[in-house]
Amino acid sequence: MATEMLSYSQLGGRLNCSPEAARALVRRLRLPRQKANDGKVLVSVDLSEINHKPMPARPARPPADHHSFTASLKTSIEALQAGLARLEATTTRHRADFERERERLDRLMSELLRTALDAQTAKEAVIRLEGEQKVLQSRPWWRRLAG
Repeated sequence: MATEMLSYSQLGGRLNCSPEAARALVRRLRLPRQKANDGKVLVSVDLSEINHKPMPARPARPPADHHSFTASLKTSIEALQAGLARLEATTTRHRADFERERERLDRLMSELLRTALDAQTAKEAVIRLEGEQKVLQSRPWWRRLAG
């Protein structure tokens, strides 16, 4: 198709959109523009190259049937509250498991510390006894017998 010189309102009519939407499209596509003698802006456009699909109009207000809308909202709220209650129950179970494992860890840590202390005490006793043995062995045999 050939290039045409159209105003924003004519372009909007061809693209099935408002003149403001046509103006925004022209700015976005950076199409060449120029002012006409009457002060209107004319756009040089090849309509076969423009791939424009107007967005569907959104409803301006909620549906007229408020009772069904509020009923659906109430059922959604009830479903969310039921889900929240399930999550709280799960959280409570997980918290109980956590506390039980924490107590178990505390018991194991105290046993580990006690065992480490016993091992340290045993090592010290071994070192002391080895020292006494070396002292006894360093004396001659006749002194060891005499005492």
